[in-house]
Amino acid sequence: MNTYLAIDFGGGSGRVMVGSIHQGVLKLKEVYRFPNRQVHLGGHIYWDFLAVFEEMKAGIRQAVRQGYSIRSIGIDTWGVDFGLIDKNGNLLGNPVCYRDARAEGMPEKLFGEAELSAHYAEAGIQVMHINTLFQLCSMKKSDDVQLRVADKLLFMPDLFSYYLTGVANNEYCIASTSELLNARTRTWNRGLIERLGLPQSLFGDIVMPGTVRGRLKPEICEELGLSGEVEVIAVGSHDTSSAVFAVPQAEGQQAFLSSGTWSLLGVEVPQPILSEEAHKAGFTNEGGVGGKIRFLQNITGLWMLQRLMAQWKGEGKNVDYDYLLSAAEASDITSVIDVDDPFFQSPHDMEVAIAGYCHKNSSQIPASQGEYVRCILQSLAQRYKRGIEQLNL
Repeated sequence: MNTYLAIDFGGGSGRVMVGSIHQGVLKLKEVYRFPNRQVHLGGHIYWDFLAVFEEMKAGIRQAVRQGYSIRSIGIDTWGVDFGLIDKNGNLLGNPVCYRDARAEGMPEKLFGEAELSAHYAEAGIQVMHINTLFQLCSMKKSDDVQLRVADKLLFMPDLFSYYLTGVANNEYCIASTSELLNARTRTWNRGLIERLGLPQSLFGDIVMPGTVRGRLKPEICEELGLSGEVEVIAVGSHDTSSAVFAVPQAEGQQAFLSSGTWSLLGVEVPQPILSEEAHKAGFTNEGGVGGKIRFLQNITGLWMLQRLMAQWKGEGKNVDYDYLLSAAEASDITSVIDVDDPFFQSPHDMEVAIAGYCHKNSSQIPASQGEYVRCILQSLAQRYKRGIEQLNL
């Protein structure tokens, strides 16, 4: 039986899933899961690309050992981050994590208020300093040597695909998170790239979901024990685009909420909505499968809870989800925090950050694991409610 591998990289972990179709029914099985960590080094925050690339290969090898006949592979990741390769295909450095501080303040340095409105009317993307556009501009401002010698920019799923196949291209859905596309034409905004002084050669061919990106290199097949030609297929390689595509369709307009490290709340529409009202409300127009647009808000998701759980685990505390949710349910704390406040983007100690925010805003300070979890979950619920109300305007 032919099987298909889905390799899903999130901000905290990755997994390799096997999918097969039997009598018209899709069957899924997780064959491998691995951590994805952020590494603090020399004043920056990096992704450990070399480690997770090896983990990905280990997952493929595990599927082979379990007897699956693999026909193709699809890869998705989080958005905006990228790696740079030189003309010989060498990776110029570990990709920098979007939580790094290098691009803070960059939107205000590049755009005035009127310019932001005009820019949104082209790009349709919520202006956030973490976006690829501002990461690149921060590299240009600091005269980063990587930018000077780079031949191609590859977003994270593009980068994994490249080192499996040797073929460099940019998938549309992930490229749309960069703030460097024209939302209407679904192509690179070459005029903007020129105005920013970024090298045009970095931005390669854009491929749509469903396109064959390339075939696994012979040496990769030999290393992993694969036989025959295995294709790498462009999926909706921003993880949310694949998640939304998998949502069962219903009559009438329906909203979606995809919640992981980030929460993305919105609707699918055939064409971008580029009005000033959408701009002011913080909506973004990201590419979807089938050329659709995901009109949504980027909301801080389970990031705070993930960071708390990592801290608590290091302290030897119980971080089992059932335990934490039961403790949260038993709590009666009513404090609500602004989950989108930059204060929570990358604090050294998330527990201290939440307590400090509550103290500053004269709210009850959580005193137990259950109270911290309840505070986060009810704050997210309030934020989702506000987002749905804005969608309905």
